[in-house]
Amino acid sequence: MPRRTATMLASTLILIALLCAGLLIKVPYSEMSPGPTVNTLGEARGEPVLRIVGRDTYRTTGHLNMTTVRVTGADYRMNLGQAVYGWLAHDSIVVPHDTLYPDGKTEEQSTQENAEEFSQSQESAKVAALTELGIPVATQVIVSSVVKDSPSEGKLHAGDVIKSVDGTEVKEPGDVAELVTKHKPGEDVTFTIVPAKEAAAAEKAGRTPEGGRKITITTEKAAASEETGGKERAIVGIKAGTDHTFPFVIDIKLADVGGPSAGLMFSLGIIDKLTPGNLTGGKFIAGTGTIDDAGKVGPIGGINMKLVGARSAGARYFLTPDENCASAAADTPDGLTLVRVKTLDDARKSLEKISAGKTDALPSCSAG
Repeated sequence: MPRRTATMLASTLILIALLCAGLLIKVPYSEMSPGPTVNTLGEARGEPVLRIVGRDTYRTTGHLNMTTVRVTGADYRMNLGQAVYGWLAHDSIVVPHDTLYPDGKTEEQSTQENAEEFSQSQESAKVAALTELGIPVATQVIVSSVVKDSPSEGKLHAGDVIKSVDGTEVKEPGDVAELVTKHKPGEDVTFTIVPAKEAAAAEKAGRTPEGGRKITITTEKAAASEETGGKERAIVGIKAGTDHTFPFVIDIKLADVGGPSAGLMFSLGIIDKLTPGNLTGGKFIAGTGTIDDAGKVGPIGGINMKLVGARSAGARYFLTPDENCASAAADTPDGLTLVRVKTLDDARKSLEKISAGKTDALPSCSAG
């Protein structure tokens, strides 16, 4: 066989072997790509994303789109060829599998966690929006969770409203632990609670739960820890949290979305629907960012994929959390203007500038 032919044959066989290896060899990476964007002022699957009942609302136009990132499942394993293609592509990011699913977390566990974060983000979005508008929101302390096989199991339930402990009114979640730990292990502590079902019925009617029933629980000893200085302390086996009673119904409906990053855009959508005029000026604005009850905007993951998704959907402006600004500014799609935001009030004022055509005054992001 001529040397040239032999060389070409050998090269072809090596190339085939490399291609097969690329298809067969699994690598510990996952892929992130732009997910769908949804206008919080519009509809999703034929239903309004934001539905407000019991309060006057106003007509809105334009877009306030929340953005998402699509990720591969926990059980999916990329091959070497897919990983290389993902690294080279502009509209996807390849990241270590453990970045998305740490500590061996399953896809089911990740989905549940994202659903819980999404639910909490909706709650905070409502509180932040109404607070921004000066509309009072009642706050109450609830049982967030009950530890299995603890003294509280079967007596207290998630969602129960805690009115008082040993007759002392509870105003913050931390008050519960403080009052319980005044006891020694083995002593009784008395909770005054409104059961979860009654509390839910009161919230649906737009009122604060009243009354309550007394529940006596015998405390048990918690394991000594550095946090307690090695001392024993009494516990009842619950985690306390905060819930809110709104003066009217704000219903957020959006399926197949998880995580906390839509909080900012939900808040802005609520504000736009509850105020006269047009917050967007008819413009196509997208954005992202977590939000807390006080209206502080927090950073999110996958910012560059969200920028790509937003621009592909038609967005011209993108509300960007301050801490994501540098990363976003380093790779911004053409035709998309980044607007830096730290708080809900920042975002609202920027929308007013966009609506008025004063875009030169917008706070911008820099890659520095």
